[in-house]
Parts: sequence; structure tokens; C-alpha cells
Amino acid sequence: MPSYWFGDVSGGRCTPVAPREPAHLSRRLDTLACDMAAYVPFSWEMARDCGFVSTRGEYIRILRDLCMLRAEEVLAQVAARPEQELIQMVHMRDQLDEVINHLSEKALEWHAARSPGFSRKYRALRGSRVAIVLGGSGNVHIRNVGAGIEHLAAIRRDLNRDIEKAARALLPNCTALVGGIVAARLLSEAGGLVPLSRLPAGTIQVLGARTALFFHLTSGTPPPKHGIIYQHRRVHRASRERRGRVARVLAAKLAIAARIDLYRGAPDEKFLALAQAAVERAGGLHDMD
Repeated sequence: MPSYWFGDVSGGRCTPVAPREPAHLSRRLDTLACDMAAYVPFSWEMARDCGFVSTRGEYIRILRDLCMLRAEEVLAQVAARPEQELIQMVHMRDQLDEVINHLSEKALEWHAARSPGFSRKYRALRGSRVAIVLGGSGNVHIRNVGAGIEHLAAIRRDLNRDIEKAARALLPNCTALVGGIVAARLLSEAGGLVPLSRLPAGTIQVLGARTALFFHLTSGTPPPKHGIIYQHRRVHRASRERRGRVARVLAAKLAIAARIDLYRGAPDEKFLALAQAAVERAGGLHDMD
């Protein structure tokens, strides 16, 4: 018996669905099994002939309400995934970095305008030294901005700690390989644990290098050798000639680690030991034998 979202056809006669509330229609859709070999495309006229609706406008209204409800259900399922909060934490960390860097730059420029002898030095200041310099300014507004930057930096440090903790719980193997911050950033860039686990190693290697990859495809510049994983010490501390190889090996192990995290959710000590050894060999930390 052919079944559609608006009714069932039996013996050449269509019986419309009742009631027509979106929630009822959505549950019906979940139970329908479509045989594509015998599937016959339908139109709103079929729903009219079935007695489900009387006009095309009514058909579109009911179908729209149904689609909106199902979209909300899917979004609710996505929002309920445990990695969504971690992704938002990573986004907030990035925003804090931008705000702190921007405020520091502008505040130091203001301080340099008041103290010309300082203008040649201020661009090299980073971290806590910025707050110290701004705190010693003779301008109360600059001091207040410095205090605000210091407060934001403290929030960032606390957020980093929580990101590390959440990443260890959700991505135990990826975190063991590259640390919680890098693992969380990879997760955020991929859009979730399931998408990350489906990525090939070559994509994980350049994940986050979108701009460089775009220029490579459009302008013929050299392809990027690494993206987010460059932040891991094994990659950025490797010699230039070995850096690409380390990134490839690390990405290959991360592709496996993401799958283990998805399906097991627990550290695999044997895998981690072998993976760390492979990355060390790629970096030339000990002989390959």
C-alpha cells in the first residue's frame, strides 16, 4: 500500500491522514518506509484528490508548518550534543583573544601618544607586561582599560582550563595527542565529533588553513602543510624540513583518535603509545628502527 505524508492509497482510493497537526504528521513521517523502486512522485493535486486539502495555499501552509517543526527537532538534537557547549567555549575564547589584542593595541597607542619616549617599545609588549605598563599610566582611563584587559585575561585563563577539562572528557585520545585546546579547536572547526571522525587525515592536517587553501586553489600559491595542528608543539617546534612530515603523521593519528573517541569514548593506551612514537620518529627525536 503506497503511503505518503498526507495519506495512504489502497485499492485505488486514498485515505487522508487525520489529524493534520504538524506533530502528528512528523511522527508519521518517521514511520514511513519508502520503496524508491516503486515510488511515484506526488504533487499537491494528489493531496487535494485524497481529500487532505482543498487548495494549494492550504497545502503549502501545512507543509511549511511540518518542515519548520522537523527543522526545530533536528536543531534541538544537535544543540543537545555534548560537544556543542565545548564548541561555544572555543568560539568565546577566540573572541576574547580578539578583544584583548585589540584593546591592548589601542590602549598602548594611546599611552604612547602621551609618552613619546615609549613609542618605539610598546609594539613588542605582550601578556602581563601590557597591564603593568597601562597600570602605571597617568591617565585614569588608560589605567581602567588596563584593569579591564587584565580581568579579561583572567577569564581567558579560566576558560582555557575548562576547555581542557571538557576536551579530556569528550576527546580523550585526541586530547592526549595534541592537548585539550588544539583538540577542541579541531572539533570546533569540523563542526562536531561525528564530522571530525569522518574527515580523512589530509583534511585534518589543513583544518583551519582555509585562507591559505583558498589562495592555493585560486592563485597557485604553495598548498598549506598544516592548519590548527601547527599550534601543537610537535609541529611548530619541528625543523622546517620535517614539519610537513610531522603534520602528516600527527593528522593520520588524529583521524584514528577521533574515531576511537566517537565509538569508545575512552583512552586507548596502546594506540596512544604507538601514535606518540610515530610522531616522535617523524620529528627525528629518535632513530627509525
